[in-house]
Amino acid sequence: MSFFDAPVDSPTHPEAMAQALAQHPDFRVLRRLVPHSDYGPVSGQPTRRVIVLDTETTGLDSKSESIIELAMLSVLVDTTTGLPVGPVTLYESFEDPGKPIPPQITEITGIDDSMVQGLRIDDNAVTALVQQADLIVAHNAGFDRPFVEARLPVFAGKAWGCSFMGIDWKKEGSGSAKLEFLASERGWFYDAHRAQVDCHALLQVLASPLADGQTGLARLLAGADQTRYKLRATGAPFESKDKLKARGYRWDGEGRVWWCSLGSDALLDAECAWLRAEVYGQRSARVQLEALDSRVQFSSRLGPMSERSV
Repeated sequence: MSFFDAPVDSPTHPEAMAQALAQHPDFRVLRRLVPHSDYGPVSGQPTRRVIVLDTETTGLDSKSESIIELAMLSVLVDTTTGLPVGPVTLYESFEDPGKPIPPQITEITGIDDSMVQGLRIDDNAVTALVQQADLIVAHNAGFDRPFVEARLPVFAGKAWGCSFMGIDWKKEGSGSAKLEFLASERGWFYDAHRAQVDCHALLQVLASPLADGQTGLARLLAGADQTRYKLRATGAPFESKDKLKARGYRWDGEGRVWWCSLGSDALLDAECAWLRAEVYGQRSARVQLEALDSRVQFSSRLGPMSERSV
């Protein structure tokens, strides 16, 4: 008899051995992530419906490439605890892109032409599910959102959150913001780069507490009500480029302007004061602002534009 066949209460059972190893300071134990189909009773507290989404595609450019797999998990989140509750509704589908899947994509995802041939995402089923949601979450929403909006317009009218950009994982003590790494830190491993299991992994990571005890889901739901700003430091003197770069500004080569992203009105006020003192030398100047609420950010669409004196 192998140790896999040992009785559950035996010290040679795999779980008993794993628990023993976990107590030793020289070992870490990873368990295969088990997807949850139900997160338990709904308590009657206020809830909001969140969809966790992932796509696999033929390439990186949403204008020229196509979705080959879409997965979504729809679940209620208790706004008091920040935890998922109730059953999880799953939607998953392959879609034939109408052209051969590049070999490098098959190597990463395991999806080949034979798996998607003749298949299509069910527009009506996806639309019905998305219409119920208060927030769509993806781990790299700047990638997934343009793809799904190009394919299904219902996504454009929804609030979006990004678990990659919307949580400062370094500040939370994580060594990486990659989903596999975040899962590993919480004691799980899984077969990555397939849409459904990536969704399950992300949902369980976001249901875990952050440093302040708040869950990732609660953090993203709170952020969905905030407006971010893309500030373009128009007319900034050339000699200020090192200061701007050191402060985290990025260079837009096409627009030929330095820009940064700010998460609140208070940060915007502080940034304008810094620009006036450190970049524009107290002289009169105007910067360009793009307001990005959760219905626009991470999409390929522009938010409302304005100017502000600094």
